Amino acid sequence: MISEINRWSTGWVNYFGYGYPRVAFRAIHSYIVERLTNHLQRRSQRAYRPPEGKTFYAHVHDLGLRRL
Repeated sequence: MISEINRWSTGWVNYFGYGYPRVAFRAIHSYIVERLTNHLQRRSQRAYRPPEGKTFYAHVHDLGLRRL
């Protein structure tokens, strides 16, 4: 799923990357991280926790999510 999101976001960045899109990219990246975190927590009946000493944000990036 993360590879598909990376592919989609790379295409989106290439298409809409002209001008000064930093604020929009930051908002979209935050939304993607939030949705992936919700997905990880929802996919099992047990509570999903990131590894000890890591935040969900860092854990999602360790799984392979690229920053916009």
